[in-house]
Amino acid sequence: MIEMYILKLYVTGHTPRSERAIYNLYQLCDKYLTGNYQITVIDVAEYPEIAEREKILATPTVIRELPLPRRRLVGDLSDAERVISALDLKVSPVSRGAESVEGD
Repeated sequence: MIEMYILKLYVTGHTPRSERAIYNLYQLCDKYLTGNYQITVIDVAEYPEIAEREKILATPTVIRELPLPRRRLVGDLSDAERVISALDLKVSPVSRGAESVEGD
């Protein structure tokens, strides 16, 4: 059975850093999870109560809500291998690589 990943990405405003985090996460999910994901982007400047409840101390932060257990990654999302490992994403070994999402 293919797992559905529910991810929440916390950013601050519409800054270049926030936009890059959003882009990188969508690119990674499109490449490795192929439609088996849902991403919700939450701007902590607009919704500080959510950030407080989720204990978001820095952005960008991505939380894997499902499948359980929850996983959290804070910081740069451009290193695909780091994101896959930290969020424990089940991707096929063939598609896995140490490349950068941004292609730097």
